[in-house]
Amino acid sequence: MTRKYNFSAGPAMLPQPVLEQAQAELLDWNGTGQSVMEMSHRGKEFMSIAETAEADLREVMNIPDNYKVLFLQGGATSQFAAIPLNLLRGKEGADYVNTGIWSTKAITEASRYCLVNVVSNSESSHFTSIQNYEEWNINPDAAYLHYTPNETIAGVEFPWVPDTGEIPLVADMSSNILSRPVDVSEFGLIYAGAQKNIGPAGLTIVIVREDLIGDAMDITPTMLNYDVHAKNGSMYNTPSTYAWYLAGLIFKWLKQQGGLEQMEILNRRKAAMLYDCIDNSDFYSNPVDKEYRSLMNVPFTLANSELNEKFLTEAATRDLVYLKGHKSVGGMRASIYNAMPEQGVIELVDMMKSFETKYG
Repeated sequence: MTRKYNFSAGPAMLPQPVLEQAQAELLDWNGTGQSVMEMSHRGKEFMSIAETAEADLREVMNIPDNYKVLFLQGGATSQFAAIPLNLLRGKEGADYVNTGIWSTKAITEASRYCLVNVVSNSESSHFTSIQNYEEWNINPDAAYLHYTPNETIAGVEFPWVPDTGEIPLVADMSSNILSRPVDVSEFGLIYAGAQKNIGPAGLTIVIVREDLIGDAMDITPTMLNYDVHAKNGSMYNTPSTYAWYLAGLIFKWLKQQGGLEQMEILNRRKAAMLYDCIDNSDFYSNPVDKEYRSLMNVPFTLANSELNEKFLTEAATRDLVYLKGHKSVGGMRASIYNAMPEQGVIELVDMMKSFETKYG
């Protein structure tokens, strides 16, 4: 069987060694005679899987002891509501940075629960850049400041972390978590949907500082209350057990690759290869300010948009799939998360060059 190179923004590729291990353990995990999918989430077998996964994630990300790690459901989108419900703590408003579609969705949902102060808005640049931090209109009494370090659709990524002082910093890292080292202590809360760099869809990770837990609004649904999940070890209800198990295999795989320092080296090399191909061509273009280009999501357009379908068809014949850009941006998008092998980017660049030679 030939494995395809999946450039989808998510669900994304998983490392082949992880899939092979899951395949080998599918019917019989660790001599138990049962699949992880069949285990009671409260049984000692799955409890050991869950505890090991959390320990490995803490090690990989160097998460301080005063942070809780929650393994939840509902996707990152459910956190758009959970965050204000849990983190307002008696305050009326929160600060939000708008750098793309996912930021916009978070702002819209938060506006249902609090006064949202948009401290910076990149919409006028069609979300191709980020306003200088010195120009942000920060409210010193904000309950927190929320931003999206990497915008999957526009391909914009922060190369720096906002210094918000005493204001808790909240980050939607769904599309760049685990792609490079981060100092978790700089954040009040980090959250991420799993289906890009963590594992399969169905799992959501929340890393939250303990002092921010325990003062949720009275109207907070039980399933969105961080305190409930923290006190119950993310098992207030039945969690996404198999997705949790696969995430644990990913965390071990990351350790085997040399950790996040080595992943950053690889990710920068892959992105540089693809951006170089685009920049050295009159046939392809990327609109994003070079300082803020994403390492994970690379949108690009063809000089002649009438060739888009032909490009996708030819790419598919080379086992390069899911390259169609988001409808709001058009063109193409190559998502090159951790599990995308360097060879996949090499194959894509080779295809792009040959396609330009043929049709440029």
